[in-house]
Amino acid sequence: MENIDWKNLAFGYIPTDYNVRCYWRNGQWGEIEVSSTDSINIHMAATCLHYGQEAFEGLKAFRCPDGKIRIFRMKDNAERLQSTCRGIMMPELPTERFEAMVEKAIRLNERFVPPYESGAALYIRPLLIGTGPQVGVKPAEEYLFLIFVTPVGPYFKGGFATTNYVIMRQYDRAAPLGTGTYKVGGNYAASLRANKAAHDAGYSCEFYLDAKEKKYIDECGAANFFGIKDNTYITPKSTSILPSITNKSLQQLASDLGLKVECRPIPEEELSTFEEAGACGTAAVISPIGRIDDMESGQSYVFAKDGKPGPICERLYKRLRDIQYGIEPDTHGWVTVLD
Repeated sequence: MENIDWKNLAFGYIPTDYNVRCYWRNGQWGEIEVSSTDSINIHMAATCLHYGQEAFEGLKAFRCPDGKIRIFRMKDNAERLQSTCRGIMMPELPTERFEAMVEKAIRLNERFVPPYESGAALYIRPLLIGTGPQVGVKPAEEYLFLIFVTPVGPYFKGGFATTNYVIMRQYDRAAPLGTGTYKVGGNYAASLRANKAAHDAGYSCEFYLDAKEKKYIDECGAANFFGIKDNTYITPKSTSILPSITNKSLQQLASDLGLKVECRPIPEEELSTFEEAGACGTAAVISPIGRIDDMESGQSYVFAKDGKPGPICERLYKRLRDIQYGIEPDTHGWVTVLD
């Protein structure tokens, strides 16, 4: 692709050649279809537009040093989508169908997979929406599942570098026992005001405490939080946090490196005891946190006094990236290699 500057890609949408689609009608999934249009035609009374019957996923494929393309943990994305479907009453897409559509979307758009040296990747966006019309509040009878792909650069412009966060007590991302554990668009709509307020104040992202008591760490914007201290990887346990596949991977890699792993409630004051901290997710992988400011109390929690990522964050980031790119062996069966 001679017209794409691979090394300077933003994390945004670039049109590609094809997307793949599958419809649920009459109680069953249809055949996989290929489309070259980037628009969809849906009824104005579709449940996705009125009642939020919408779910999505995000995963990546990588062009590797050996020339092969590797997809990271797509089975886990299929299973998380199924969990979301159960949560908001949509039909579950079988794992085999999900994986077949991911692979088909990549193969059809293979020329858009960035070269290894660029540091960019092919972002894969599965989307499931209720398309059947309803005026009353109830699940649709028809659904559309589609996958599109687009090449992306780093989520944060600085790449693997420290960023600063601000605690936002006046906003909640999701309620306990609500939809926080599901990957639905409403959770992200709920974060837009807080995210803009954080950016306007000069921070890279907002930082949420639990919605019930405002005492415990919840999420870092759209990412999971983790902290490092006493050779232990610690991440919050909450009924309103999205189960991050990246976080799950990092917990395993931390254990592989000899760290203890704890998933438990983390009170805000414990932030002062962490040696390192980070936000993690598919888009950024790890975004090391330099500082978290609590504007209400005036407290600042500093994790990178020299402005550089900590040594354990660096090791975890490198290990995960090397597995994704086929540089290190995939001992956990996370990677699918396209021949």
